Amino acid sequence: MRIPRDISSQDLCKKLEKYGYTITRQKGSHIRLTTQRNGEHHITIPDHNSLRIGTLSNIIQSVANHMNKEKEDIVKELFS
Repeated sequence: MRIPRDISSQDLCKKLEKYGYTITRQKGSHIRLTTQRNGEHHITIPDHNSLRIGTLSNIIQSVANHMNKEKEDIVKELFS
């Protein structure tokens, strides 16, 4: 499955709630999400209407590494 090309930061934040991520702070145009599953993990997402594909790919890879899953599995779970 391909990574979507038109997802906003707010949509991604809502989808990442599935993995226990919650917004812990926002400073300027960046949103910080934190989860306590599998230990504490933080990710920072730029607050844009449409995330760049490379940025989104790196965020998904970071989540996959923390959750001990393959990147493709995370993509399927988030966007199917």
